[in-house]
Amino acid sequence: MRGLAEAFQTLMGELDRLGISFLVGGSVASGTHGLPRQTNDIDILAAIEPGSVSKFVRVLSKSFYVDADSIRQAIELRRSFNVIHLASAWKFDIFVAGDSDFSHSELLRRRMATSGITGLESIEFPVSSAEDTILAKLVWFRKGGEISDRQWHDLLGIVRVQAGRLDREYLAIWAQRLGVADLLSRLMP
Repeated sequence: MRGLAEAFQTLMGELDRLGISFLVGGSVASGTHGLPRQTNDIDILAAIEPGSVSKFVRVLSKSFYVDADSIRQAIELRRSFNVIHLASAWKFDIFVAGDSDFSHSELLRRRMATSGITGLESIEFPVSSAEDTILAKLVWFRKGGEISDRQWHDLLGIVRVQAGRLDREYLAIWAQRLGVADLLSRLMP
């Protein structure tokens, strides 16, 4: 897992140097706030602007496979693209933050943390808050047809570990706005 740590630190360092606001989400975030599990990639929410694509590609292409056209398309469509660390083949899925209120809230509420995931134990990184991780996973669960046991297990793990520390008011407000209030009620009756 040494390759993962090196790839992860390299990517975070370049994002910092480029002044791109970012956070780690997905299974790494849910494992940080809940029950860790192995993953094949790392999800990153990043505020990448169209005007920074050329510089982003130039800087990252020293250590990563990056495709400028995929990035531009992802920015335009508010989707994700990936970068692959050349030395280790670790894949990072980068989700474009865009201009949504929820993305802005996620980035403002991020916090520094370490993870229990093998290979990342000693690395501090900006991670989505427990509440925002729950909300994002509920949205993905809904988009995926509400059938992913892995997503639901991640959600239950966060709720179990975080217990009384979750901001239920924040969760209720955003769950309503994101169209997942019913799923939140099922998760946290």
